[in-house]
Amino acid sequence: MRGADVHGSGSGGEPGAAAGSGVDHEFLALERELAVFLRRARANSGEMAREVHPDLEAAAYGLLVRLESAGRQRATDLAAYFGVGKATMSRQLRALEGLGLVARETDPADGRASLVHLTEEGLARFRSVRDARRGRYARKLAGWDRAEVAELARLLHHLNERAED
Repeated sequence: MRGADVHGSGSGGEPGAAAGSGVDHEFLALERELAVFLRRARANSGEMAREVHPDLEAAAYGLLVRLESAGRQRATDLAAYFGVGKATMSRQLRALEGLGLVARETDPADGRASLVHLTEEGLARFRSVRDARRGRYARKLAGWDRAEVAELARLLHHLNERAED
């Protein structure tokens, strides 16, 4: 982890605890590394969103990811998944519709509701950007053993599962 001292004693305190804080160095190191990772991920989402369409908001890229992986979704389900309000989701979906990246259709299970899905253009643009991103990941991690990549993916999945609880 970028030189983080996760095993040391810090400033003369107890081993594994930050001086006077009672917080384990391992958790402080994790917090630092996640903060850096999340800042970079937000910046990358913005770049990827602009690659999909110059007018696409960074936050909307995640919607494309979700729609590509989960398929047709109700706006209320998308709002719940992302932890945002219905109004926020509605605004983001209208913007995506305006760009021709998503469309709505009547939900066959409930004619009063609609399902949102990627358009052919939205899917093609998204996949092109996603494939380029995967190539960047592969190049950045080229020196890693495949087992290390798999372990990182497993640990991140575990962290994400716990965050949903």
